[in-house]
Amino acid sequence: MTTELRFTSADLEVMPDDGKRYEVIDGELYVSKQPNYHHQYTCSEINRQLGNWSMETGQGRVVAAPGLIFAEDDDVAPDVIWISSERLPIALGEDGKFHKAPELIIEVLSPGFANEKRDRDAKLKLYSRRGVDEYWIVDWLMRSVEVYRRENAALHLIDVLRGADILQTPLLAGFSCEVASLFDNDLPQTA
Repeated sequence: MTTELRFTSADLEVMPDDGKRYEVIDGELYVSKQPNYHHQYTCSEINRQLGNWSMETGQGRVVAAPGLIFAEDDDVAPDVIWISSERLPIALGEDGKFHKAPELIIEVLSPGFANEKRDRDAKLKLYSRRGVDEYWIVDWLMRSVEVYRRENAALHLIDVLRGADILQTPLLAGFSCEVASLFDNDLPQTA
């Protein structure tokens, strides 16, 4: 009888500090390389725009790459989250990491089949079963945002936005931004 190796949060604690991102989803270890300029620019722009709205309204916080531990075998670091002021004290643990789902999670795709599969499949399923209300998959190469929203206890794709389309969500009343504004349009795209 063979037993499947399952990784946990404890395993992540002993991973090397080598600039890579280590995550565990359903006991499986995922490793991604340090993100490139376009990925980080897009994350920063999302942070800025959501952060400005959050500061104006006082309704919540935007956090870049927080630790999000749903269980010992579900320990991830999303690119960006938004969490309401009401949910923040319930979700934030004494260890400074989140242990309950934020309302909104944003993942910016990194190049490569494995990275895309992780965000589109493994993380979509994880965030769906763990109670995330909305999930954005941002593709800086295609200049698009896929919006998944909770309906009937699961996340479902409701829209794909590009260019001059306006990104809005019922979670953040009054927030809006043009999709094109999330990307550095002054530099050529490189994968």
